[in-house]
This record gives sequence, structure tokens and C-alpha cells, in this order.
Amino acid sequence: MRPGIEVGPAEPADMDGLVRLCLAAREESSVGSQVCSPEPATLAQQLGALTAAPGGTVLVARSEGAVVGLLLGRVLGPNPFTDDVSLAVELLYVASGQRRRGVGHALMVGAADLAAAAGAEHVYAAPIPGARGMQRFFVQLGFAPAAAHRMTSTSALQRRLAADGAAASRRPGPRGIEDLIARRRQSRAVPSAAPLAHASDVSPLQAPRLSISKHVRRAVQTRFDAESSTTIS
Repeated sequence: MRPGIEVGPAEPADMDGLVRLCLAAREESSVGSQVCSPEPATLAQQLGALTAAPGGTVLVARSEGAVVGLLLGRVLGPNPFTDDVSLAVELLYVASGQRRRGVGHALMVGAADLAAAAGAEHVYAAPIPGARGMQRFFVQLGFAPAAAHRMTSTSALQRRLAADGAAASRRPGPRGIEDLIARRRQSRAVPSAAPLAHASDVSPLQAPRLSISKHVRRAVQTRFDAESSTTIS
């Protein structure tokens, strides 16, 4: 889990934040009516019903005490059609100002842990219609097309999430990148054989003379290098 992000089951105090996120997801979708109800009171009632349904779960991501992401999921099976147990991720959404900060990744870590605890071998996901960024997110995590959903095995998802988390922890922050660039520039700097005169110490009359001397030294050095590299057979 990324630093500063807490993921856990939704609590009654989170309901207002969950409703706001669901309504924001509805506005972003090209088919908002398929996402959720536009009425906050009705939406809050439906979210409460989901938490009470068998196998239903609502995970929330919190940053500095504010709800910044949610995941609606449900553990399914076994049933008359299959003996397998699976986890269906029905909605994953991160607030627009909190994206690319590891919130979605942290929510999927919580979902994978939930699937493993329930003995679910596979995780299904149904991205919000029209949400291309969410489609790419699931593809990057290894989800493959499965009917109208995307699917991956729980074990493969856990391995991918662990690898991504390890890579993110090794990635330098903004200050670390600046320090790395400064060190590389310093290592590429070649020290001169003699100290250079500061520009303020050179008079206008001396400047042409210094330039001519510099070119002469360079020509002489080039000739010596060429002579010293000649071999005798």
C-alpha cells in the first residue's frame, strides 16, 4: 500500500464521501444512467444495501482523513452453475484530483486480499462505460476480456500488484530526480589541467590574447597525440 493512503471497509461516517464519488463517476461516464442513481438519498440507500448483501463489500481509500476512492465488490459462488468462488469488482473510482498517486492500486490490493481470504480463484472487473483510463488500468494489471467484463486470477493479480508496489517504492521522488541529474552533470564535468581565469579578471585587451593561446595549445596537443599514436611495423 502506498504511503499516506489507507484502505478499509466503508464506515457509516464515509457515506457522504461515497455518494459524492459515485455522483462524480456518473458525470464522467458517457452513459451515466448505467452507473448509479442521480439522487443522493437513493444512492446512499443502495450503497447501504450493498454492504448488507451476502458477499457484498465497499472498500474506501482515505488520504488525510478524506475519502478519495472507492471500490464496490461482491464475492460470488459457488452456485448451481459453478463450484468456483470469484470476486466481482463492480465499480472502481478515484477522485479526479487524486489520480496517479497510487489510490487505485491500493484499492486493488485490498480487493486482491479480500479475494484471497474468500478463496476466490478469479477476480472479475466491470470498468465504468466510457472510462478509457480505467480500461487501461485493468489491462496493465493483467485483466483479460471475459464476456462483458475483464478477468484475471487472484494469484496473478497479487503478483502484479506486489511487483508494481516494489517498483514504485524504488522510483525516486521529485527531489531524488533533481539530485540524480546534478550528480550526473558533475560526473561528466572534465577538470582542466590549469585553473581558468574568471571572466571578471580578464581585461578586454587580454581576452583575444587568451583565445589565441588556447587555440595554439590545442593545435600543438593534437599534433603530439597524432605522432605518439603512430606505430612502427
